[in-house]
Amino acid sequence: MNDWPEEWSDNNRGGGYGRGSASAQPDPARVMRQVRRPASGAYGASGPSAPPYGGSVPQQPGYGDQGYDDGQGYGGYGQGSAGDGYNTGQVYGSPGGGGAGGGGYQGERPRPNWRRRIKWTAITLVTVLVVTSVATYFWADSKLNRDVDLSKVIDRPSGGDGTNYLIVGSDSRAGLSDEQKKDLHTGSAEGKRTDSMMILHVGDSGDTLISLPRDSDVEIPSYKGSTSGKTYPSTGRHTKLNAAYAEDGPTLLVRAVEFNTGLRIDHYVEIGFAGFANIVDSVGGVTIDIDQAFKDKYSGADFKAGKQKLNGEQALAFVRTRHAFAASDLQRTKNQQKFLSALAHQVATPSTILNPFKLYPTLGAGLDSLSVDKDMSLWDLASMFFAMKGVSGGDGTSMNMPISGSSGGNLLWDKAKVKTLVNELNNDQKVTVSSD
Repeated sequence: MNDWPEEWSDNNRGGGYGRGSASAQPDPARVMRQVRRPASGAYGASGPSAPPYGGSVPQQPGYGDQGYDDGQGYGGYGQGSAGDGYNTGQVYGSPGGGGAGGGGYQGERPRPNWRRRIKWTAITLVTVLVVTSVATYFWADSKLNRDVDLSKVIDRPSGGDGTNYLIVGSDSRAGLSDEQKKDLHTGSAEGKRTDSMMILHVGDSGDTLISLPRDSDVEIPSYKGSTSGKTYPSTGRHTKLNAAYAEDGPTLLVRAVEFNTGLRIDHYVEIGFAGFANIVDSVGGVTIDIDQAFKDKYSGADFKAGKQKLNGEQALAFVRTRHAFAASDLQRTKNQQKFLSALAHQVATPSTILNPFKLYPTLGAGLDSLSVDKDMSLWDLASMFFAMKGVSGGDGTSMNMPISGSSGGNLLWDKAKVKTLVNELNNDQKVTVSSD
């Protein structure tokens, strides 16, 4: 027995509800009308609505005059095929429909976790930086030539505060071809001598760079031969400072400096002609302001006054020139200090340090050509370099060893000033002595 009113027919179902559309194209989704309370009665004016799928089990009647959304399904929910009694079309809330080709409901794409991304990016960058730094350190450390043994120096003075470096520029021609010797105006003399010598004191009260003229008059003390191991007693012999190096190399030079000054040398650094020129070329040249024009056929110097960029060959000529000046050795030491300061500034620029295509060639050229003492570390070398840069930037003192006169072509040190200077350095005090 059917519980539905007899007057109900398929035409009352409205719009083919439950049958689908006769058209080949599905009907568009419709917006559900606002649910309204019936005006009177439990089922509205026209009585209870018919079941959407047929059959004897009654369905809950819908609200409104025409049931659920004019018979088009709840909120446009699906448009079934005609006569099958099932709705399989559009998915609720999806205009494009569900089922085959509809794709169903898709949620909003999750936002990226920027905090997590930034964290892992930072970790990656720090890791790469640490690994690169460690690898560079061991690579650079392996290139240092630690072939100077300061333990062979005898009767050494006690150490003071701060660190003292003896920096030597030699005229070694090792590794130079005949053509390079000609280009660099080095000549072909055998062996090697010192063209420049400087003491760099690094301390808490300021750094001090002191040039030692190679013509300085010094006494050769007793010393132990670097190769023979034999001890040679002192005879009171006086000679030029660079002759000590020519006689028995770095260890006798250190012994002579310590004996004649009373200042203990903690580290020794030496660079030859070829290495010096290579470092300058590796940084693309060094800009320097030359006070006055000068020429020197011996060194190959030919400079005009003013600011200019020097390549390796020109730089070597600039620091070696002595015959063009009246006070030959003293003016040369001033030029050497001036150029080394400019070189330190050039190397320490961000364009060199942060550029691996400049940094590694510069490190390679410099470290390959350096001879240092066996206890020298890269940290010591870096400390020396940045101290030189600081002195040139006005953060320290740059001077010649105080001179009182000359004798037989040798420059005599002012003993009173030297004593005061050494005392201030040993106690790491601000230097008050002047070389003028």
